[in-house]
Amino acid sequence: MIAVNTKKIVGLSAIALVLFFVIAQPGHAAGMVNNGVGFLRNSAEAVITFVSNVFNS
Repeated sequence: MIAVNTKKIVGLSAIALVLFFVIAQPGHAAGMVNNGVGFLRNSAEAVITFVSNVFNS
């Protein structure tokens, strides 16, 4: 029961921190989101290239 409460408190704290960061510095937060999306896109492209090379060889 204590673990569930701790997990809930940590989750709510993380959400509060993200909301505070977005409200306090929206430009910086948007830049971080863009960096994250760019990283995911580059990672997906790398996986696609790898799989294509495996099946085309």
